[in-house]
Amino acid sequence: MRMKRPATWMAGGLIVVLVAAGCSAKSDSASGDATTSGGQASGSVAVSGSSTVLPISQLVAERFAGANPAATVSVDGPGTGDGFVLFCEGKTDINDASRQIEPTEAKACKQAGVHYVELEIGLDGITVMTNPANSTVTCLNKGDLYALFGPESEGFSSWSDANELAQQVGGTGNFPNVPLSIVAPGEESGTYDSFISLVGIEETALADGVAADQAATLQPDYQSSAQDSVIIQGIEGSDTALGFVGFAYADQQGDSVTKIAIDDSDGCVTPSAATIADGTYPLSRSLYVYVNTDKLASSPTLASFVDYYLSDAGIGAVTDADYVSIPADRLAATRQAWTQAGGTT
Repeated sequence: MRMKRPATWMAGGLIVVLVAAGCSAKSDSASGDATTSGGQASGSVAVSGSSTVLPISQLVAERFAGANPAATVSVDGPGTGDGFVLFCEGKTDINDASRQIEPTEAKACKQAGVHYVELEIGLDGITVMTNPANSTVTCLNKGDLYALFGPESEGFSSWSDANELAQQVGGTGNFPNVPLSIVAPGEESGTYDSFISLVGIEETALADGVAADQAATLQPDYQSSAQDSVIIQGIEGSDTALGFVGFAYADQQGDSVTKIAIDDSDGCVTPSAATIADGTYPLSRSLYVYVNTDKLASSPTLASFVDYYLSDAGIGAVTDADYVSIPADRLAATRQAWTQAGGTT
């Protein structure tokens, strides 16, 4: 798939993108925004959260600013979990999320009096990668993934260290006797949480006797990063490295990383736009934006930005950023949810 975005957004997790145009005065927050006499939006919108969704929201912000030169949209990507902390404290207007909000996060929002609407905007497939030099590893099943990444893998320094555990939990094993260096998202990331859920890490760990407070975790001794570019660099920099990121970040690298196929009992399936769209890729997931609906009445700019996000022009950023469109009926459901929350799309 051709590269659709320049390297600027590849910095991933901790970058901040400020999209603005024109010289007019701008408010410090979404609260109290107004529109110009010409009908364009002015004021500001703060978007935070998922580094996976970051390039989509960045593209939407750039395009919205082109039509609304008096508006300012800031977009950053510290991770879904860290983003929800800010969102539930009322410090941001929109939280990008690579998973659904968790009960503890929903409780924090409720206790803080923050109301929101969940909007599904695209599809992704968590992509497990290795270095092209590691040519013997082409397909892994979920037992293999547990044995390599899971909480019982602490201290494994070689791929082959995971062979016995893999066979014990339904994996194939037969891993090469080469150094194992893992670089992957950390606990602040929605991709981390989604990987644990989709692979079934917790269920396998509990069945294998792991303590409940450790079951829904990855091994503690890998290199974690909130920045997808750092993960990519780790894979490129070691001949036998292993890691995972959102599909777009892996796909943008071309042949510099190898996407590993995943077998969920129906054969090895490689992540692609087609296999993510039809759900045959086992690590497929939805992407979301959460909008603070309490701010809509006082922030025409926020409402206008989300209206644009869900328009045909705005939602096209999903595929332009190398992710996958949701089916038409689900996009219609997203737009209906937004209309019911106060939007006009």
